[in-house]
Amino acid sequence: MAADLGVSVVVFPELSLSGYELPLLRDCVLEPASPILDPLRALAVQREMLIVAGAPVAAEDGRGVSIASISFLPDGRTEVYRKHFLHPGEAPYAVPGSEISHIHRVFPFDAALAICADTTHGEHPAAAHARGASLYLASVLWSPGGYDVDAAMIEDYSRKYHLAALVSNHGGPSGGYPSAGRSAFWEPGGRRLGAAPDLGSALLLAEHLDGRWRCETVTLGA
Repeated sequence: MAADLGVSVVVFPELSLSGYELPLLRDCVLEPASPILDPLRALAVQREMLIVAGAPVAAEDGRGVSIASISFLPDGRTEVYRKHFLHPGEAPYAVPGSEISHIHRVFPFDAALAICADTTHGEHPAAAHARGASLYLASVLWSPGGYDVDAAMIEDYSRKYHLAALVSNHGGPSGGYPSAGRSAFWEPGGRRLGAAPDLGSALLLAEHLDGRWRCETVTLGA
């Protein structure tokens, strides 16, 4: 549906391809070049989209697993960003990535990727800003209890660094962890323009037109 609506960038939640199944990460590792991902790769090329999907991948040294975002680019290339800051509960299962800021050129913006706990460390958006990012794209699993605190951090970064910020959250529980839903978008300066429902499947659409951002939500059927 996103492609039919003319969307050029799609960001899915943390570990969207496997679910947030920490004890099973090793069994769910995906190789970015795997044929199983060819449908996403082909869609990115055919519709000239950037698709960011979450999955466990091999750690940089090949001796562990990292929580990652796999980006499928319109030119057929695939790039990987490994979560730099882990939540304490993830440390027994995952290895952090060495790269603190991964940037995609999304004309006319530079967009930085983030994965959940990355957003709780001020060094992460600071590094994105230092590299010239004006979009902050976060794939997360935010719980109902932590949502307000986490969202306030994003609002602060948006204000401090004049970033547009998108948070893509799960629309239901994953791996036994409850999710608050409410994927959201903030325009530069920290004003939240829109959010998805608490639960269920939805597209949160953000558009930059004539120098201004606008946002709307499209609820998807079951």
